[in-house]
Amino acid sequence: MKEEIRFMEEALRQAERAAEAGEVPVGAVIVHDGKIVARAHNQVELLHDATAHAEMIAITQASEALGDWRLAGAALYVTMEPCPMCAGALVLARADRIVYGTADPVAGACGSVFDIPSEKRLNHRIPVTGGVLAQRCAALLKEFFRSRRAT
Repeated sequence: MKEEIRFMEEALRQAERAAEAGEVPVGAVIVHDGKIVARAHNQVELLHDATAHAEMIAITQASEALGDWRLAGAALYVTMEPCPMCAGALVLARADRIVYGTADPVAGACGSVFDIPSEKRLNHRIPVTGGVLAQRCAALLKEFFRSRRAT
């Protein structure tokens, strides 16, 4: 649990960077053999790219760092439950684990709305742990959207 908190705190730092840049504050890190091999935050607005979610960017970085598109032995830590696109990409990349902070009741695909990592019809399943530093992750999102509505 201590390790989960340490890595989620790094994902939160990435989410704060996203918020500072005017992006939805989601941050992600990918860990392999106890070391962070990728750090990313949402860049949808910056890159004008609907696929530039923190998880997708982190997957690309981790694949480059590991020299393989397969992320066997890797765990993703992300501040908000992955969407269907990101959960699907993690399944395709053969990630070993997903750990998220706050659930996404609108588009969450790791148990809230869909459960892609556990889908038996897919060729790979991923254990998921949710709720790590959930209150801090949710507070960052709530504050971001509250400030956006105020302007």
